[in-house]
Amino acid sequence: MSDFEYEEEELFNVRGPSKSSRKRESNALQDLGEELMQLSRQQLEDLDLPENLFEAVRVGQTITAHGGLLRQRKYIGKILRSLDSGPIREGLSALRGETAALVRIQHQSEMWRDRMIAEGDAAVNAFVGSYPEADRQKLRQLSRESKKEREKSAPPRAARLLFKELRGVLERTLEMIPIDDDAGE
Repeated sequence: MSDFEYEEEELFNVRGPSKSSRKRESNALQDLGEELMQLSRQQLEDLDLPENLFEAVRVGQTITAHGGLLRQRKYIGKILRSLDSGPIREGLSALRGETAALVRIQHQSEMWRDRMIAEGDAAVNAFVGSYPEADRQKLRQLSRESKKEREKSAPPRAARLLFKELRGVLERTLEMIPIDDDAGE
C-alpha cells in the first residue's frame, strides 16, 4: 500500500465525536445557560459575558411560558457552542464560592445575634474577643434593646440593627483574609 492510499484511508476513518457525545455537550451548555438565567443582572455583568449572550440570558429571565423558555434555553446553548465556555464556568464557580461565603456570614450573624440576645454581655464579650474591631458598646446596647423587644413582643427593630452590625463586622473580616488560589488544589 502506498503512502497516499494509507493517508487517504486514514482520513476517511477519522470520525468526529459521536452523536451521543455531541448531545451530552449540547445539554451541558444548555444547563450552563440555565445557571446563567438564575443570576442577577449584577452577577451577569460581573461575568463580563459577550453582548449577544448577555442579552439572550436577560430575555430568558423574562420568559414565563414553558415552550418559550425551552427555545430560549436552546438558543443560549447555541450561542455558548460558538464560545469558549471555560471562562464562563470559572466565573460561575467564583460566584458560587462568593455566594457560599456570604451565606456562611449570614448564618454566623444570625447565630451571634440570637446568642447575644439570649446570653447578653457574655456573648458580646466572646464576639469581641474573636473580632476585636467590633464596637463592644454598640453591640451591648443593641443586644439589650433586642432582648427588651423580645420580652415585649415588639417589632424587632434593634434585632435587625444588631444583625446588620454583626454582618458588617464579619464581612469586613472576610475582606481582610487573603485568598490563596492554590488552597483548593
